[in-house]
Amino acid sequence: MSSDVQSTEPKQWRARIPHVPFWAQILAGLVCGVLLGWLARSGDVSWLGTGLAKIGETFVQLLKLAVAPLVFFAIVISITNLRKVSNAARLASRTLLWFMITSLIAVAIGLTIALLTNPGAGTGLTANDGAEPESAGSWLDFLTGIVPTDVVTPFTELNVLQIVFMAAVVGVAALKLGPKAEPLLEIGESVLSLLQKALWWVIRLAPIGSLGLIGTAIKDYGWDLIGQYATFTADVYVGCALVIFGVYPMLLAFAAKVNPVQFFRGAWPAIQLAFVSRSSVGTMPLTQKVTERLGVPKEYTSFAVPFGATTKMDGCASIYPAIAAVFVAQIFGMDLGVGDYLLIVFVSVVGSAATAGLTGATVMLTLTLSTLGLPLAGVGLLLAVDPILDMMRTATNVAGQSAATVIVAAREGILDRDAYDRAVSVDLEAFDLEPDAVRTAA
Repeated sequence: MSSDVQSTEPKQWRARIPHVPFWAQILAGLVCGVLLGWLARSGDVSWLGTGLAKIGETFVQLLKLAVAPLVFFAIVISITNLRKVSNAARLASRTLLWFMITSLIAVAIGLTIALLTNPGAGTGLTANDGAEPESAGSWLDFLTGIVPTDVVTPFTELNVLQIVFMAAVVGVAALKLGPKAEPLLEIGESVLSLLQKALWWVIRLAPIGSLGLIGTAIKDYGWDLIGQYATFTADVYVGCALVIFGVYPMLLAFAAKVNPVQFFRGAWPAIQLAFVSRSSVGTMPLTQKVTERLGVPKEYTSFAVPFGATTKMDGCASIYPAIAAVFVAQIFGMDLGVGDYLLIVFVSVVGSAATAGLTGATVMLTLTLSTLGLPLAGVGLLLAVDPILDMMRTATNVAGQSAATVIVAAREGILDRDAYDRAVSVDLEAFDLEPDAVRTAA
């Protein structure tokens, strides 16, 4: 009888909410941001424009909030983790070497594209359209600004270079202390895990943040800039695309002898997040996870990825300043010679450490322009399209950080090639796991 009663009871209906992949959420955020930004500009809807600006600013501010302590503890732990790796000095030097090699190739591509397309010709822009930035980078500031005057200011003013310096000193000192430093390192690892978890919550807000950022750009500048900056914008995107989908795959295939398609299947979540967040440092925990998932030992990724997130900038420090320097020189009617082009290469390869892994590449651009003797007012010409460019630049940065790490691991014989070959495309939400669990799931 009980079975009859059960059969006559109405079945309880539950609504099934379909799962939306994270990449689709981000794409929806970008599309909605464009539409809302256009509406705010064309309809002169001030409250909508203000709302978009606040959303974008809050998202970037949340990323910045975690950057200073994250960089410090990541660098300290990454240096001390080298004690677990054989040939640590060799690994560190080879990592730096491959960072420089890929930067050299990237700046060469940027210069070639700029010289072929003349991005500053026929734009209608003049020297009067630019404005000198409030602050500028210089070699003297770069060299003297590495050492902080106190231990608090670098964190309050978010001077990433000084934070890296202090972290490097603490990390090396901890290595020298040996067992006496173990309690401090255990606390540091716990704090780093806590920061990464908190940052993950911010990352989950990326679709909303992208809506505000792209919407503000459209609201402030509209579509009128497309004609003036079309060649320049296309040059940056084409240059970055050539590096991401041309240079890195070739190096992976011939230098690391691995399948480039597998690399993109494994690393795509980090590249995707970098495009939206416009922050190499903000993407750093995810970059490390996908690189581990591609078979690189955790002991090495915990050094190479944080190091790359603060110094490895093929998009912001190589392709972009090379094209921008040619663009500014053409706007101001100044001719560049072979010596100037060599200076651009030098600044891009050596000076990228001056570029913080945050949104924007103004420091690197001002450093390049000042080295060449070009007017810093040229920076003001490019601020209008900077948010659009920064997405592709940051994606290039993060792709390069992962690719160089895989290349070094493969050439040094520490890459787990079976894990690399098993790497599959996973939605970004699947990375809300412990690193070991993610790697096992792959």
